This record gives sequence, structure tokens and C-alpha cells, in this order.
Amino acid sequence: MDNQPTEILCPDRAGLARAAALLARGNLVAFPTETVYGLGADARSGGAVARIFAAKDRPSFNPLIVHVPDLAAAKRYVIWDDRAARLAAAFWPGPLTLVMPLRHKQHGRGGSEGGSDGPDGHKIASLVTAGLDTLAIRVPAHPAAQQLLRAFGGPVAAPSANPSGRISPTSAAHVLAGLDGRIAAILDDGPCTVGLESTIIGLSDGPATLLRPGGLPPEQIEAILGRPLLRPVPDAPLSAPGQMLSHYAPGAPVRLNGDAARPGELLLGFGAVNCDLNLSPTGDLTEAAANLFGHLHQLDALGQPIAISPIPDHGLGMAINDRLRRAAAPRTAPGAGPIHPTNP
Repeated sequence: MDNQPTEILCPDRAGLARAAALLARGNLVAFPTETVYGLGADARSGGAVARIFAAKDRPSFNPLIVHVPDLAAAKRYVIWDDRAARLAAAFWPGPLTLVMPLRHKQHGRGGSEGGSDGPDGHKIASLVTAGLDTLAIRVPAHPAAQQLLRAFGGPVAAPSANPSGRISPTSAAHVLAGLDGRIAAILDDGPCTVGLESTIIGLSDGPATLLRPGGLPPEQIEAILGRPLLRPVPDAPLSAPGQMLSHYAPGAPVRLNGDAARPGELLLGFGAVNCDLNLSPTGDLTEAAANLFGHLHQLDALGQPIAISPIPDHGLGMAINDRLRRAAAPRTAPGAGPIHPTNP
């Protein structure tokens, strides 16, 4: 499908069937989730997953999130524990990704739980995990995502549907602008409601760790677990998506904590400020999160430097500031390491 016009599919029975058939043939299909649009491929096919990295120009050492329709499906691929059970009961379907050990053949009980083909019962392509022995997995809440996953009948690897390092897409138009002709189809079901990628929690080794703040505030996760989340060690190897230093970036320079625009700048505001676009005039962090990437796309299209108002660093503000720090980071080589959420 490379270099052919990208199909736009409606989220009706025919569109979902077409999208599922394209995935089954090893093609790439962008689809909406409640967080952002994902670029989907069959997670069991190394060739299909390789097309994700090629279409996005994404470094292959950056792991991907696998999307499944429900808890039973997730348990086929990862080793479960009590913490995962509590978090899944509270937040799935929803904007939460869990990183857990892959379920190898010896961990299964036979049948669908452990898998029976090949040396690894999970059957997930090694490109998905970047060679790690853990898997990032989530159950999306978006109805179209749920219907597509069930129509396809298998795990779907899906990073954000945008060129690597650029602003994440919250509409089909954003996907088309970045990937037209590089992917087979886009399942268009309007704008995403959360607007920030999922929160990623590591459960593979030791205490639960916040690997990436996202659309689920960490305070809610800590309340379920009954203890604080650890933060990743600075300069640790990549263990989850969204940890690259320079990421989610517009083409123009970004300046953080701007109280006003300097000459030649555009101001992305928050709260009661005079600005070009406002994430939330009332200072609502949920509204700001939903608007973040869409507003950045609008300002980026104008081709001028962007200043951004200060954002409170609590609740969803932690995730917003994480994305903004990465958007403002100096452009780096593909091998640049992760950034600690509290150490810009």
C-alpha cells in the first residue's frame, strides 16, 4: 500500500470489516482511541510491525504498545499479578498501559492461555518489545477501537499515528497530514476525547513505576495501589514508549512558561491570558489535555515559534508538562535517551 492514497474508512460495519481485513493482510491502519489516533499493525507479524517503524521513521529500539479488547486477551500475553488485577479492574478499558513480563510458553497452562506454537507462547513479534522481555499492553475504551480489535481478532501494536517525534494526532486529518500515502487506511471517528497518550505503569520488576504520565492522573493510580509510584531512574534504558528526550515536537521552536509572546512568537495560553489559542480559558486541566495536540497542530501550521503559558504540575498537568518539555527539547539523534518526568 506504500505510496498509494490512504483510504478513509467510516466506523460502520463495512469500514470496520475493511480495516480488519487490511490488518490481517499485514497492512497499517490508523484508528481512534480515547487518547490519540494509533497506527495499528498485527502485533504477531514482524513484517507488519516493521512497516510501522518505516512509516513513522521510528527508531526500532523504541517499544510499542499492544492493544487488546479485554482483560482475558491481555492475560494471554503477559504474566499477571495482584497489582495488575487491581489496576485493570479500576481503569480498563481506559487510558492506562501496563508493562509486564511476557508470558512465555512455560508460564502457560496450555491452550489459549500459554500458547502452543513456537518457542514463545505469546507469539508477539520481537520488534514490538524492542527485544525486551516485557510488553506494554492496554485495553482502549473508544467504541471504534473496541469494535476493530474484536473484528480483527488479535493483538494490535499501535503507537501514535504520526511521524516519529512530531505532534501526536487527535483527529483523522492530523493522521492524513503526516502519513498520507504511507499507510493503508484511516478509520475516521472524529476527534479523540482525552487528547493525551495513556499513562504507562511498569509492573515488571519491583515496585510499580510511573514510566510515562498520561491521560490518567498518577494520584488515581496511587490511590488504588495504596502507595506512591516510583519514578524511573534518570538516563535509564528505554523501557516503554514516549520516553525519548525530544518527542511530540512541532516544526517550530517551543518556549515554555511564557507569560506573554515575544516578537514573532505565537502564544498558546492557559487560563485568563491574552493569547493566540487557549488550552483552557478557565484553567481546566482536563480541557487543556484534550486540546493540547490539536492546538499545537494549529499553531505549528503557521510556521512561527510557539510560547506556552505555565501549566500547573499536578494531576493531568504532569502529563501536559511532560509532553511540553519533550516538545521544547533540543532535536537529538535517534539514539537519545529518555527524560525523567521531573528532570527536564
